[in-house]
Amino acid sequence: MTTPRRVFLRLLDGIHRRAWEELPLLYAEDAVVVYPFTGARLTGRTELRSHFAAAASRGVDLRAEDIVIHETTDPEVVIGEFVYRGRRDGRDIDAPRIFVMRVRNGLIVSSRDYGNG
Repeated sequence: MTTPRRVFLRLLDGIHRRAWEELPLLYAEDAVVVYPFTGARLTGRTELRSHFAAAASRGVDLRAEDIVIHETTDPEVVIGEFVYRGRRDGRDIDAPRIFVMRVRNGLIVSSRDYGNG
């Protein structure tokens, strides 16, 4: 069984490897990803595919460090804290993040991605 923890770590690994074409497959067809600090929202695998394609075109090169995973009493929910370090849009970044993800049947069905910068 693919646990929410494993799916979260696969997502971070795929971002680090710049596996942009693989990443949408971690999400359910009707997944919803919300960025509460910006109000942005991605709905469905097609929008996620476009989101990751844009990352590829912008030369995003990130690695997640200082990873802390919080498992919850809800077996579908995992909370991951980490810091993205690397380059985005030609600039070095050091950006703390928290993802609150719901994973069902091995796929991300919803995620709230909190970050500043």
